[in-house]
Amino acid sequence: MSETGVAGAGTNMFVELLPLLFFLTICAALMLGYPVAFTLMGVSFLCSGLGIVFGEFDSAYLSLIPNRLYGILTNQNLIAIPLFIFMGTMLEKSNIADDLLKNMSLVFRGLPGGLGISIVVVGTLLAASTGIVGATVVTMGILSLPTMLREGYKPSLAAGTICATGTLGQIIPPSICLVLLGEVMSNAYQQSQLNAGKFDGGFVSIGDLFAGALIPGIILVFIYALYLFCVGLVKPEFAPSTELDEAHALKSTFLALIKGLFPPLFLMVVVLGSIVLGIATPTEAASVGAMGAVFLALLKRELTFEVLKNVNLETLRVTSMVYLILIGAAIFSSVFRGFGGDIYIEELLVNLPGGVSSAVLVVMLLIFLLGFILDFIEITFMVIPVVGPVILSMGVDPIWFGVMIAINLQTSFLTPPFGFSLFYLRSVAPPELATIDIFRGAIPFVIFQIFLLLTLTLFPEVVTWLPRVFS
Repeated sequence: MSETGVAGAGTNMFVELLPLLFFLTICAALMLGYPVAFTLMGVSFLCSGLGIVFGEFDSAYLSLIPNRLYGILTNQNLIAIPLFIFMGTMLEKSNIADDLLKNMSLVFRGLPGGLGISIVVVGTLLAASTGIVGATVVTMGILSLPTMLREGYKPSLAAGTICATGTLGQIIPPSICLVLLGEVMSNAYQQSQLNAGKFDGGFVSIGDLFAGALIPGIILVFIYALYLFCVGLVKPEFAPSTELDEAHALKSTFLALIKGLFPPLFLMVVVLGSIVLGIATPTEAASVGAMGAVFLALLKRELTFEVLKNVNLETLRVTSMVYLILIGAAIFSSVFRGFGGDIYIEELLVNLPGGVSSAVLVVMLLIFLLGFILDFIEITFMVIPVVGPVILSMGVDPIWFGVMIAINLQTSFLTPPFGFSLFYLRSVAPPELATIDIFRGAIPFVIFQIFLLLTLTLFPEVVTWLPRVFS
């Protein structure tokens, strides 16, 4: 081959690898600690500029960005995000979560591992209302960890329970994670249908994803609680139960249920039920949840001006972060497609030996590894718009795929030694709790989540049955 031919082949290979190099540059910048939203914007514009200079990027893709940003800012479903954030923050800042934990401890105090089970129940409700792993783990760590250690729980068991419970917001509806994932999965499904030439292929709603995630979420909560019960039964020194006063047991348990569990649980049922049954849109249901949280705070006389100010500031901070990431991800995906990244990914996945099974496995492995360095929101809006249409065009059910992604990321956030959940707990744990104990405590819960992933792979009907019932 001539030198010109070799040079041409080298240039062609470089051009083909541009999407991969662009993506790796983004990941490298994020690993160096630069802010996610501004990294996505800055690197995308820089690489597109270089691509235009060297004639390898069509500037028309940049002209599409304003319309995409306008679509994000006017999307009715995404307006649910600040409302759900407000609801969860209000439950946290007004001490409702603290009261809930105290009352649930009374309800389960006579059972082996009862305190741990109560923390799973409280953490589930708190995770469902916020959906932000860091907020839930830190809150439960501050509220629950000292109590568990004081009651004689094995440090690793206490740490693992809190870390695992904090990640439940990825799968328990109606969290903002599922709202975002549902929106992206809906767009990916529509794109896959258009690519296949189907213009009436139906759609996937956020309510469908909520319904699909409900049963797997309940199964996971039940497994956690059963594990703590068995540990308390077999090894009571690891999870001691509190002595039960028979004279006041029934009355105090009933009052604890009425005061502690019923109000926030009723709020969650109303919000989730109205979405799944199609009575209300996610935004309408989120507004009901936000007002319901305010009403609960008023009932408990915890709603002060200071609390309201802190809730509004936290809602503004988190919402701003989410929308900035959405804007950065929209710019990233436009530039990525301009470099031919979507075609590159499609060819890579379609040509894998093993067909659709191998493609899904590769995507799940990629998402799992990215979960060590990126948050759920970044992965949702960076990766899924790229790989989603390809996977769904291969016949994969979008609801099943969305739920699998949520559980996969939940597992990633909990897996030692890089799981976000572990480091969030480390930041609020007392110095005497060793980091290795946090890692050890998380391992059983990681195994449970892997077991659930395998179960859903073998029996996808566990995910798809409920959405069909409500469709």
